[in-house]
Amino acid sequence: MRLISLCLLLFVLVACKKKTNPINSDISQLSHGLLVLNEGLFNLNNASLSWVDLNTSSVSDDFFLQKTGRKLGDTGNDLQRYGGKIYVLVNVSSTIEVLNTSTGQSVKQILMQENGKAKQPRNLAFYGGKLFVSCFDGYVDVIDTTTLNIEKRIKVGSNPENMVVNNHRLYVANSGGLIPSLDSTISEIDCQKLVEVKKIVVGKNPGKMVVQDDSTLFVHVRGNYSSIPSELKKINVGFIEHQESIPVKISGMEKMENQLLVYTAETVSLYDMKMNTIISNSFIPLKDIKTLYRIQYVDAVKQLFVFDANAYTNTGYIHRFSKDGQFIQKYHVGLNPNSLIYYE
Repeated sequence: MRLISLCLLLFVLVACKKKTNPINSDISQLSHGLLVLNEGLFNLNNASLSWVDLNTSSVSDDFFLQKTGRKLGDTGNDLQRYGGKIYVLVNVSSTIEVLNTSTGQSVKQILMQENGKAKQPRNLAFYGGKLFVSCFDGYVDVIDTTTLNIEKRIKVGSNPENMVVNNHRLYVANSGGLIPSLDSTISEIDCQKLVEVKKIVVGKNPGKMVVQDDSTLFVHVRGNYSSIPSELKKINVGFIEHQESIPVKISGMEKMENQLLVYTAETVSLYDMKMNTIISNSFIPLKDIKTLYRIQYVDAVKQLFVFDANAYTNTGYIHRFSKDGQFIQKYHVGLNPNSLIYYE
């Protein structure tokens, strides 16, 4: 997801708190649970995976250590499942950990370096047996998911992050990294020819993208966090390009079928993509959530999972909600949880 601000680091060195009694268990086969990526904190080498057993609600925060005998690394950014493998992207360590989907055992660690220099991978996307990895050195790496070898590097914009696949095209948000060197473009890549087709100018610091249909994307354009405000844009990426700004406050978003959950630290709004209108300004109650970090919708169970970073320096929580915004349960996991895989 996002890299936590460096300004937190000095405070964290003295203030970081851990869970007092994590539950350890020998998890041999993964079923009916949540595999959670905990981002950890920059330069502290404390990213982790938690396993939440949905039968007992017990939590093991040492899942990766138990399975591999080693730590996950520094700053976990993305966690996804594709085919029979789990892919865990660790940004500062510049690695991708590949695990067996059924057991969680290590298959391979992919070292993301170019000529001995860290590529700083950011996000993952998949198409046709290929893994696409956005890297902060300005490239998207293409990895064969059978051999797990890097086949090609595609030059894009500055500091690429979020990616989505739509209509045989990969769209890559080129953020530009740190202020003031912000990019303003989305790269469009042909997924079959593995070449950049064009760049689309959308505004300073594009981030999360969501697909509506074959020709339409919603893009969170984050601005510069001061004089250039964050905004939500609806973009037609078809033959005739068209863009419009959606008048809603936003610091993050998540797709839920034909709707978008658009959120800030204070509110979660529900936006209908077909009707082009906000249908609720307070869809999920946030009174028990200290630091809203991300929302993830799991279509398999029609449920929402809200990630609470708990002031970033304490171990966090996942709050589970029904599709209509009703609270179900919460789970105490690791430091700065940011994504999960649901197991039926």
